[in-house]
Amino acid sequence: MSTKNLSHEAADAKLKELVESIDFCMMATNLSNKPFHVVPMSTKKVDGEEAIWFLSGKDSDHNKNIVADSDIQLIYSMPSKMEFLNLYGQATIKTDRLILEELYESSDDSWFDGVDDPNLTAICFKPSHAYYWDTKDNQFVSLLKMGYGAVTGQKVDVGEEGELDI
Repeated sequence: MSTKNLSHEAADAKLKELVESIDFCMMATNLSNKPFHVVPMSTKKVDGEEAIWFLSGKDSDHNKNIVADSDIQLIYSMPSKMEFLNLYGQATIKTDRLILEELYESSDDSWFDGVDDPNLTAICFKPSHAYYWDTKDNQFVSLLKMGYGAVTGQKVDVGEEGELDI
């Protein structure tokens, strides 16, 4: 893998591309304690200010942890596409009706009693540190390239990794 650090518009575009492509992440809260708390979360939106949005229950452990300490880590992983993203930053809990209406979809009925559910909140995550790994090809092609490199002893470029200066 080659290192390709990105900044400005390129970093913003890569962040949005990977988050939207992968969708689900593991959200870690309560980072100062061991074990920290980790839950799977589905991304609802990436806005123009690099904020990543989720819906969450007001009474959830991760919401309580965010109120106590806003530092969280998101880990996005899509092994089938060989795409990975590690984000660290701060989260805030939002209850603004317009935001909840914008983010809410019928699939969220599995967890909430509609957009009027008093337990419904939004989490707004703003990353301060981001690192990505992204192959140029799908998993099969990447594995073929790695196999070719192993057999021939030649170094093959299977993708890129780097910091996203956001």
